[in-house]
Amino acid sequence: SYQIEGSPLADGAGPSNWYRFEHTPGNTAFGETADIACDHYNRWAEDVELMHDLGLNAYRFSVSWSRVFPEGRGPLNRRGLDFYERLVDALLERDITPNVTLYHWDLP
Repeated sequence: SYQIEGSPLADGAGPSNWYRFEHTPGNTAFGETADIACDHYNRWAEDVELMHDLGLNAYRFSVSWSRVFPEGRGPLNRRGLDFYERLVDALLERDITPNVTLYHWDLP
């Protein structure tokens, strides 16, 4: 999710292990981060339309747990969960099967 979604702190999301790593000076070439990445967090509807237009029948994506549980535990971030609910609903409406990766090296 981190390398695709971008907007790592949007809508109440907390910093992930990768966010902290990339924002520590000297850890990445030229100080690059995934703050924008593919901007899927902001362009998800457009992305789903492109998938549909291409005739894709499945889409694999990862959940950013920092978006859903900003503190790593405790209260759920409803806005973070809503993002994934909207994405899954849009995929299903276009007959694209969502394949969810629950853990892809991204932790709060």
